[in-house]
Amino acid sequence: MLQDPAAPARPANTMTPLILDFLRWLDAAPRTYAEVMDGWRTSCPRLTVWEDAIDLGYVARRPARGGAVVEVTARGLGWLGEDRRAV
Repeated sequence: MLQDPAAPARPANTMTPLILDFLRWLDAAPRTYAEVMDGWRTSCPRLTVWEDAIDLGYVARRPARGGAVVEVTARGLGWLGEDRRAV
């Protein structure tokens, strides 16, 4: 069965809780790129929350006055909504 390309992509099961935490944190308040990197960047190849969220299209960085901000995308919000409805 083919997946709808507009449907939110799913991360690997082991990363799902961390990516959801990351998206909830971003969705709660505007975050600068510096804040995101301070809180979520890692050099551990097994904890790729930031990279996975970007690759899956759940978050995006955009220029803003005084730097850059990171926001949850429509795709990320869709996945968050699905998660909230599942609980």
